[in-house]
Amino acid sequence: MKDDKEACRLFGELNNTILALRAPGGCKWDRAQTHESLIKNLREESQEVIDAIENKDDDNFCEELGDLLLQVLFHAAIAEEQNRFSIREVIDGVNQKLIRRHPHVFGGEKASSPEEALAMWKAAKAKEKALKEAKKKDK
Repeated sequence: MKDDKEACRLFGELNNTILALRAPGGCKWDRAQTHESLIKNLREESQEVIDAIENKDDDNFCEELGDLLLQVLFHAAIAEEQNRFSIREVIDGVNQKLIRRHPHVFGGEKASSPEEALAMWKAAKAKEKALKEAKKKDK
């Protein structure tokens, strides 16, 4: 398994750039944005990623993935300012989800086909959903 320290460093640098743009003295436009005001941008960037994939345009695909990543970090920065959650929680949450939903990779189960792997993913997701619902009822 490759440990890409450079990617981690660059990710942190990008996140710090976004935090600087949102900080006092940063960009007035960036500071004025809200989750709601950015919905249009999130939709557009997602569609542009899809278009680049469909057009098999790797140069544009790479750029558009960057724009989509910007949206994720932007929303996480706003959420952290509101004391809702942080980018660390987003990253940890998705990482833990991937581990839980891939027991054939990170656990003792075996999947001999893509279909079996997908079935395990769906089963894990259903179990997570049931646990969430049970917790809601307990509150």
